Amino acid sequence: MDGQAVSLRKFRSNVNPCVSTFAMALAIVFALTLFTTQTTQGQTFSVLHNFTNGADGANPYAGVTVGLGGVLYGTAAGGGTHGAGTVFKLSRVNSSWVFSPLYAFTGGSDGSNPYGGVVIGPNGALYGTTGNGGSENYGTAFELRPPATFCRSILCYWSETVLHTFIGPPDGEFPAFANLAFDQAGNIYGTTENGGMYGRGATFELIPSGGGYTESILHSFGSGTDGQSPYSGVVLDTAGNVYGTTAYGGTVECGVLGCGTVYQLMSSNGGWVENVLVNFDATNGEEPFGSLIIDDSGNLYGTTAYGGQSGYGVVFKLTASGGGFTYSVLYAISSACASESAVAMDAAGNFFGVCAFGGANRDGWVFELTNCSQTCTLVDLHDFSGSEGSYPYGAPVLDANGNLYGTTVNGGTGSCSNGCGVVWEVAGAGAPRKN
Repeated sequence: MDGQAVSLRKFRSNVNPCVSTFAMALAIVFALTLFTTQTTQGQTFSVLHNFTNGADGANPYAGVTVGLGGVLYGTAAGGGTHGAGTVFKLSRVNSSWVFSPLYAFTGGSDGSNPYGGVVIGPNGALYGTTGNGGSENYGTAFELRPPATFCRSILCYWSETVLHTFIGPPDGEFPAFANLAFDQAGNIYGTTENGGMYGRGATFELIPSGGGYTESILHSFGSGTDGQSPYSGVVLDTAGNVYGTTAYGGTVECGVLGCGTVYQLMSSNGGWVENVLVNFDATNGEEPFGSLIIDDSGNLYGTTAYGGQSGYGVVFKLTASGGGFTYSVLYAISSACASESAVAMDAAGNFFGVCAFGGANRDGWVFELTNCSQTCTLVDLHDFSGSEGSYPYGAPVLDANGNLYGTTVNGGTGSCSNGCGVVWEVAGAGAPRKN
């Protein structure tokens, strides 16, 4: 458990690989499905892109976001023309996929190393964070907009605007491995791994103001048993309440740190009040690195990297009832896993997730949980094997047709020492959404 925490920090310190000398040549077209293998029930696994540590980037820690027409948007924490990471898109052209870099971070005031993914804002722009860079090297929140005029080239870089530069306590430090979230008024919410009043992380809000954004810290972690180190982002319910997890802290110690929490932030009298909904205690889960998801009924779902019946982590549910929540374990994983991200849920109520470790080749695996209205049944959809990816950290996502997409930090055919990572698809994994 402590070793996993070390691995996250080790990745941050080593994520800036050298820049390829032929980076621009590789930026023209990165295409197509390089590996195709059959999985269970007629589903097909494919590698859509192998990162090269060139202009395309390297080591995508976050998952991808599905946009209009099934376009995929994502980030790579390293690589790019300046070695500081990229934002990219993958577009389906007939039966193939075409990769296009949208922005290459310079490592200066624009930020560097986007560990989190991007989300599509109400205006169609992309929004995200960088884990480093900015004036204090504590990270940034940014917006990307496409060119003002139509671009016919594959290589069409977008324009970045820095919305906020993190400066350290009492402000946040180091936005971690999660996406930003919008409310109905266009305010933006997120978390930082460190910083805040007590140096152990913060939840923040960016409020549109005068053509820019003003930051407000909603909660600083570490004042007591409220949790610490929110690696994940937040989700909002219809009332505007904010929900998230902290990987450590809480009332129960696991080793030298707490087992982690699920928390709620409620607006009250011009401020925000935190309610701890779950204190993990190892038996019910331990170290929730990933974000939550929320369904139409206000129920919350998430994962823990460790703990549970076998110690390999759990998928859990918080059932909304009577103004509160009831915690239950949907499934206790019984083999090596370390799920460090959110799950995805399809139209039929099946869940999909990734295990960063384990599987037949010890490079991680993709799973599905079915029949969860009763007792969930686990299906192993795919085992990674190094050349087609390893260490799937970012959350998987489903498109409208039930195709499942994700990334791996390492593996693939790129020139990085452990592979530069991939974008992958399991076609036909989930139930399509009804129109």
